[in-house]
Amino acid sequence: MTVIWRRNRWWISRVAVLPVHLFLFSIVVFFLVRLIPGDPVSTMTAGQPVTPEQIAKARESLGLSGSLWEQLTTYLGHVATLDFGSSMITSVPIGSDLAHRIPQTIELAAIAMGGCLLLTVAASLFVLLRPGSIVAKALTQYARTAGAVPDFVLGVAAIYVFYAVLHWAPAPLGLYDSLMQGPPEITSFPLLDAILSGRWDLVSSIAGHLALPELVLIVTHTPFLMKLFVRAVQDSCDAPATRFRIASGASRVMVLTSIIRRSSPSAIAMFGTMFGTLLGGAVVIEQLFSLPGLGSFGIAAVNTADLVSLQAFLLLIAGMSLTVFLLVDIVNMLVDPRRRPGATEGAV
Repeated sequence: MTVIWRRNRWWISRVAVLPVHLFLFSIVVFFLVRLIPGDPVSTMTAGQPVTPEQIAKARESLGLSGSLWEQLTTYLGHVATLDFGSSMITSVPIGSDLAHRIPQTIELAAIAMGGCLLLTVAASLFVLLRPGSIVAKALTQYARTAGAVPDFVLGVAAIYVFYAVLHWAPAPLGLYDSLMQGPPEITSFPLLDAILSGRWDLVSSIAGHLALPELVLIVTHTPFLMKLFVRAVQDSCDAPATRFRIASGASRVMVLTSIIRRSSPSAIAMFGTMFGTLLGGAVVIEQLFSLPGLGSFGIAAVNTADLVSLQAFLLLIAGMSLTVFLLVDIVNMLVDPRRRPGATEGAV
């Protein structure tokens, strides 16, 4: 058992800590949501003739009756069983609603991540190989604009230019044309399902509606990745181990392998972190372009004071982010042997 624990302690500890983090975040979410002004039951029954008994029954069904401690224990019990209940406004089961929306947000973020990855690698390599050229200087200035323009500002500007002025993009009113029938649910990812079902007219419509929001996400988030990636590669080139290989006459393949090996952990970490950021950015972009994902779900929960839906939304975002960070750590450990349990520090 001791040998097994030494070899697998990293995996066991990281996986065991994940539910603990979610449990602690659940408590934080519970109290934060309770700070929202207004009474959700009053919002639900606004304009309706209801008796005090009906209000009391509604509060009990929503877990809002009793003391704060009783509400917390009831809430944690539901979270432990993955029972998120039903929306206070629409009465639709939250689990089924989220299951329908999650793939759409992940698809939006994944496509944007792929575009960011391609643009980052291509632009960074050009900057590193041709540092004195005009294009490289322009790309360097572009990388320095990281965070200067929020995604929603760029999104509004893109809608105005490409839809209102140039008429190159379709109206930002959904995932596909309103007269079209949605794709069959094969994988629950709309674009992928449209491709698998062979509905190329729907594929064209979805691609057209996604082009502008994807462009906004890629242009907004690529500077972060590019700046960090260039720095990671430069640090790897300046590392003593890389300089030793160059001085000892190692082949170009060996030097390049050393650079990639040393810059990979930082690159993987920043790409994983950026994917979590893209999920948050996708929420804003979805609302701006009327895409049916987690964004509209979360904002509708806030606007209607739907505490049950809002709690589920925040827990879901936290769970997805923690899972991404866990996968980043696992991939880094597999790529870089020095990060594995029992590895010797300072190995080259």
